[in-house]
Amino acid sequence: MDQDRQHVIATAGLTKIFRDFWFREKVTAVSDLDIEIYPKEVFGLLGPNGSGKSTTIKMALGLMFPTRGRIAVFGHRPTDVAITSRIGFLPEETYLYPFLDARETLDYYGRLFHQPRRQRLKRIDMLLDMVGLSAVAYRRIGEYSKGMKRLIGMAQALINDPDLLILDEPTSGLDPNATRHFKDLVRILADRGKTVVLSSHMLADVEDVCDRVCVLYGGRVRAMGPVADLLTQNTLTQITTSQLDAATLEAVRNVLLKAGHDIKDVTAPRDRLESVFLKIVADAQAGNVATGGAAPSGTVAEFLRQEEPADGRAVIETLVTAAQPAAAAPEVPIFTPPPVPQPQRDVLDSLVESASAASPPPVPVQEAPAPAAPAVQADRDVLNELLTDADNRHHGEA
Repeated sequence: MDQDRQHVIATAGLTKIFRDFWFREKVTAVSDLDIEIYPKEVFGLLGPNGSGKSTTIKMALGLMFPTRGRIAVFGHRPTDVAITSRIGFLPEETYLYPFLDARETLDYYGRLFHQPRRQRLKRIDMLLDMVGLSAVAYRRIGEYSKGMKRLIGMAQALINDPDLLILDEPTSGLDPNATRHFKDLVRILADRGKTVVLSSHMLADVEDVCDRVCVLYGGRVRAMGPVADLLTQNTLTQITTSQLDAATLEAVRNVLLKAGHDIKDVTAPRDRLESVFLKIVADAQAGNVATGGAAPSGTVAEFLRQEEPADGRAVIETLVTAAQPAAAAPEVPIFTPPPVPQPQRDVLDSLVESASAASPPPVPVQEAPAPAAPAVQADRDVLNELLTDADNRHHGEA
């Protein structure tokens, strides 16, 4: 297990076999999976439907137990509650309470992590602005579109400022503008030191943000490595230059032919459809064109952009804060009403107290109580009569 502590997620021979009612093997979802995911890394899980991506994620979250093999998250078992506060998860389907609005939803998840009220409210405002839902924050989640539900789902996955963020099909239902903002957010989180595990069928998104990818098929690893290494075509050389006329292009071809090479293809570079779409939307937003959907995404939440303190610094700051004396509350003057003069009752009370002092000491509960002395009881009866007469005279004079 010591070796696993240097990895955020590490698996060894991880296997998950689903069985039927009679415990007969039905399907092997994951077979002998060996992967290592490091800090500050954006790791992509790719593969067709049924390749084992979601099953692997569920085992990493402790929602499903492996049939054999092992998996460690932050050097602990996935079921260890000590690591749950360090993980943020966006499932493939957005399971949120439809009768709550966006603010109530984020407040609910913030309370689950025992966040102080002031910190919780501040983060809610920043996250809603970041995902562009501030203007519709008081609408019920059940009235949101699929894309808007994904946006609020992303916000709830970040409410606890997690060290590990697991995203299952995060851009499903998002428009290209929100998708671009999401990819920028993932890179910012990775630069800050967080680890992101991304499972998606949107290969262009994975290509843009992931450092390494793992391609699964039939529950087994078919390819794994850095994105640049998997995509580079080492058998071809690409040269980009300004536009050439026909004569210059023919001269270049002749030079290549003399060297034993030929030009495979000559085309003008094409822009990406994503870039064209984003430009059109940006122009419309600049012209203040009205829209009923989500507003343009704001800046990344401040608490997600702040650098983490150096090792030991957080502990020292906590100790210093605890050592500072708390500000004493101002003393509030207490008003005491003046006592009502009752000279006769004071004298009689003194006599009653003297008679009580002459009585025997209290007897323990477990023992039978001793009867009071007859003389003392008689004295108390006389004093009570005097006290009653004094009260009657006092009320009669009043």
